[in-house]
Amino acid sequence: MSLHAFMELLRPHRTVPHTPWTASGRWDLNPARAAILFFGLFLFGLGDAFVIQSNIGNSPWSVLAQGVSRNLNISIGISTFAISALVLLAWIPLRENPGYGTLANLVIIAVAIQVGVVIIPLQSSSILGAIFALLGIAMAGIGTSLYITCGLGSGPRDGLMTAIHRRCGVRVGRVRLAIESSVVLLGAFLGGNVGLGTLLFAVLIGQSIAVSLGVVSRFTSE
Repeated sequence: MSLHAFMELLRPHRTVPHTPWTASGRWDLNPARAAILFFGLFLFGLGDAFVIQSNIGNSPWSVLAQGVSRNLNISIGISTFAISALVLLAWIPLRENPGYGTLANLVIIAVAIQVGVVIIPLQSSSILGAIFALLGIAMAGIGTSLYITCGLGSGPRDGLMTAIHRRCGVRVGRVRLAIESSVVLLGAFLGGNVGLGTLLFAVLIGQSIAVSLGVVSRFTSE
């Protein structure tokens, strides 16, 4: 592959492409689609675990999950699941409808994060920590691109963001900034790890998803 072809492959994609595994509805499930969905969600959770174990700052929602886990003396996996479940309850007054992917997101990401923090070593070097964080962000981007192209419903957090956007008319970017800033502040108050990794995740995750969607789009269109 030439350098030009490689750079073209990595060109970001700003919309969610239609793929051979994209569902026709939120509950339209088959074995192949389920496998891609589960793999994408697990990869995202494992990527988030790499960011946590980088020890230079968690992703925004994991700052909160870690803070809650430390105060309640529970695992970060259980904390992640509980927070996602509470966020999902907030969908009810907002009249947001879940899908199979929503429920799978609730369980699989929490399990993957817990598995990851157990098997991935906690870093003490800032350089290795930065490498772990960047690797985790890349994995989270790939996982997200696989998960959302299944078309089986958004995750609890993304669904909350889009529901508030539709109900209030506030731009999605501002809603996301407000939610994640609040989550980080609360998580930091509870003792969650905030640092360079948090900033890297906030700045790079959008680009990581866009590049991954571009790769998925080009491979599936060939």
